[in-house]
Amino acid sequence: MSRGTTSLVESLLSRVSFAERSEGWSLIERFAVLVRESGSPDERAAAHYIVSRLENAGVPHDVYEPELYLSIPKGASVAFAGVDFAGKPPSFAASTPKRGLSAPAVHIPANPSSDAADLFKSPHGPLPDDIAGKIVVTEGMPMPVSVARFEAAGAVGQVYINPGSRVHWGICTTVWGTPGESQLGLRPTTPVAAIDRWDGDKLIAAIADGLDRITVHTDLEEGWYPCQLPVARIDGQEEDFVLAHGHYDSWDVGIGDNAVGDATLLELAQIFHEHREDLRRSLRVAWWPAHSTGRYGGSTWFADQFALELSQRCVAAVNIDSPGCWGATEYDAVPWMAEAGKVCRSSILSVAGVEPTRQRPLRAGDYSFDQIGLTSFFMLLSNIPQEERDRLGFYPVGGCGGNIAWHTEKDRIEVADRANLERDLRVYLTAIARFLEDEVLPLDFRETAAELGDALEAYEGTIDKDLGKVFNLVPVREAYDELVERLNAFYDSIEEGNVDPDVANEALLRLARILVPIGYAQGPRFEHDPATPRVPIPRLARVPDLAAMREEDPEMFRFVVTELRRRSNQVVAGFTEASWLLKRLAAPLVPHLSVG
Repeated sequence: MSRGTTSLVESLLSRVSFAERSEGWSLIERFAVLVRESGSPDERAAAHYIVSRLENAGVPHDVYEPELYLSIPKGASVAFAGVDFAGKPPSFAASTPKRGLSAPAVHIPANPSSDAADLFKSPHGPLPDDIAGKIVVTEGMPMPVSVARFEAAGAVGQVYINPGSRVHWGICTTVWGTPGESQLGLRPTTPVAAIDRWDGDKLIAAIADGLDRITVHTDLEEGWYPCQLPVARIDGQEEDFVLAHGHYDSWDVGIGDNAVGDATLLELAQIFHEHREDLRRSLRVAWWPAHSTGRYGGSTWFADQFALELSQRCVAAVNIDSPGCWGATEYDAVPWMAEAGKVCRSSILSVAGVEPTRQRPLRAGDYSFDQIGLTSFFMLLSNIPQEERDRLGFYPVGGCGGNIAWHTEKDRIEVADRANLERDLRVYLTAIARFLEDEVLPLDFRETAAELGDALEAYEGTIDKDLGKVFNLVPVREAYDELVERLNAFYDSIEEGNVDPDVANEALLRLARILVPIGYAQGPRFEHDPATPRVPIPRLARVPDLAAMREEDPEMFRFVVTELRRRSNQVVAGFTEASWLLKRLAAPLVPHLSVG
């Protein structure tokens, strides 16, 4: 970090306040009376408030008005033993006729989630053969992977028993953002409802006692809704920019998810605007609609609308969701891409005095820019310490600092904590300032390569000698090894001052556009992978299945090998392109870097 960056950070930090009359806290108080469901008058009122505060501070901004495809839950119930038990349907579940859906029920037990990352995985082992034509009853949240799995097995409906006394809203489609024509068939087609633990226990007991049928009612409105998407523009000396972003729609008033993030974004916009003449690079601050009922519809629309500008100019994307909540003092599962790790760790350590634990970013939140190739970091930030969550009986959730008010009517102003908000705002300011001010972007793709190398080694370990005669990863390994060699030489030259900063930055941005999709995406550039888990190098994810498949299903084995060959070629081409880039950009200014 240069002296200029240090001085700028000190000036920025001196402006941090979430006092009672601060702009950020005033936003939280205003949002505390707005049920910000996307497409609603309250969401529009929230957008108007954000814009009014930007106008008052003289911050340049745009307000886009996309029409987004949403699913708005209205109500749900589950009836058995002559009683209706109230619940909630997740967005994009199918609505039932007024009489409901009646069918036999089958209980499929789920493994409990140990952390928030588990919420996005399937909590079930092999499924039984008797699901077709029945309503599945299971524990947990109605998340996309589980819902899709049960539908594929023939379930006509699903009931999820939430872990406690609160029923959580959610969304169950795997489609990321507004679906394109080819994705329409991926939407859920059956009714899904969530009920609380106490009613769920009665239902499980009734099924065990021989309950014949249950009836599920779900009511949702699905269609196109006009939304507003405010974006603040703070222009530095250069056109390249950082994108700071978070969603402003919510379930109910959603203070911990995500009014606190919206307030943080407003403070960031105003503080950086005051220091705009000191900034090397520019900053964009965006508030997304349709996060909750459109599977990240706002950020996906922005990624689609401005894909080329983002590809050419965006140096990093910073996701701000659920910071500064009550009791949240630990940084034990902080998402960041490997190349941004040094900045993320040092920012948290310098501000909070806490050594953070990294979580590889999930296919979740508003990480809508992976396939464009944007280096991204943060989403959820501070958490209630695990020991305190255990003491309070909290189960894993996906926001609110670990508070189980998440996605419920209980997510009120009491969930926000001013001191924690100030601390987390300082973390964001410190990290963003590095990307705005450092002469050479603080991206270390040696860390990225190390992560990819670990994944590649694990895949290689599943290929024995006999399988290797049919399919192997030798070309991937050779291309990877060459990339590592060139990366090491490139960074050595940067550290020795032998690379022009402009050349270095161009190389770093292009490396991100190549290596981020290799690490996080399966589909093509400018598309959006489904909201399902992603392992490192997703295009090679089926490699560990080959050995068993060759014995158990030799016909399918041949098809899978064919597809894997094509996908491994894509990985090889990416590594080769990155090596070529380093050779062409760096060689003229780094005489000792081999170009052979």
